Amino acid sequence: MSPLMVGVVAETAHAEHRVALDPEAVARLVRTGKAVLIESGAGAAASFPDESYLAAGARLAARAEVIARSDVLGVVGSPSDDIVEGLHPSQLLIGLLDPLNNLPLIQVLASKRVTAAAFELLPRTLSRAQSMDALSSQASAAGYRAAIVAAESFGRYLPMMITASGTARPASVIVIGAGVAGLQAIATAKRLGAVVTGYDVRPASRGEVESLGAQFQTSSIAEGAAAGGYARALTADEQAQQQQELADKLTAFDIIITTAKVPGHTPPLLVSEATIAALKPGSVCIDLAASELGGNIQGSINGKRITTLGGVVIVGGGNLASDLPASSSQMYARNISALLDSFLVDGVITIDTSDEIQKSVLICHDGQIINAALRTALQLETVAPDAQAAPFEPDASIPPNQKVQPA
Repeated sequence: MSPLMVGVVAETAHAEHRVALDPEAVARLVRTGKAVLIESGAGAAASFPDESYLAAGARLAARAEVIARSDVLGVVGSPSDDIVEGLHPSQLLIGLLDPLNNLPLIQVLASKRVTAAAFELLPRTLSRAQSMDALSSQASAAGYRAAIVAAESFGRYLPMMITASGTARPASVIVIGAGVAGLQAIATAKRLGAVVTGYDVRPASRGEVESLGAQFQTSSIAEGAAAGGYARALTADEQAQQQQELADKLTAFDIIITTAKVPGHTPPLLVSEATIAALKPGSVCIDLAASELGGNIQGSINGKRITTLGGVVIVGGGNLASDLPASSSQMYARNISALLDSFLVDGVITIDTSDEIQKSVLICHDGQIINAALRTALQLETVAPDAQAAPFEPDASIPPNQKVQPA
């Protein structure tokens, strides 16, 4: 039997520097009997030259050959049109596919009978899923990078500096959201010498924030946590109350870092235009939730740095993990390898929808859209757990990579 072929192509999205597998992960796959096919130049932007992949046991090939010959194709972001066109039935596609914002793409994958798995759907509270948690690994890189970008954008010292010319006070930083990205931003800003405050609607986050040496603030809204300890979506009234409370606090800070993403939905607006206008000139706002759907900070544009008429710097940092490509790719490659292992039985891809991880991450398989949330978003009938959905027939009028907001 031929070894399982794992393929990786170069990412083509604007400002995307990561790669799905680094040479170290390739070497591990090869040691376990798998073959690896890498598009030439795929790792160059992450400082992984072709020679490092060859030394790890991979073979280099042109993009079309990688797509055609791979049993498993690993990607970082949603695949481009040429990748989608080349995919073949029973091929396993793994990546950060953003399925709830890429419904037409999901339709096309199902119609091509591709088996697709999205990291965004991983049940992150399962202990055995931790090594597969790409959202957390990339959020950690983004949080670290956010503090570095904030320091670079701020025109003054972050730490207290005592010099012969006088003493410079330390910068005050608030990080909104004490998830993985927020905690990493807090820790990094503290290491850089700033006075840091962590804000979260979940009172239980206090211990994590204070363990990093930061002060903690929360909302007067009770119980802002959902199942599993994650922040829940606030009602309209709660959101308005939270925004007003935040607005009253934020003008005291030099740097604001926001991290509140809601997969598949518009991020909550946390820093309004009025708040930005009230900030001191030279203040810096970093928006880790910035995307095509919006962001936490009014006026932020993903991938752009702008300065308001009032002298406030706003950085749209929705893809800051890509600015740390070597480390981000190394962590992401481990996530890819771990998730792939969950699909393998004796080296063969085996789909088992009774498995809690597979049931959650699988988008489509054998011509069927099988994820319940996606079936709801596409207004498809609900399928009983022991029943089989009918093969999906896509709407040919919708381009495969057109992004839409689910109803």
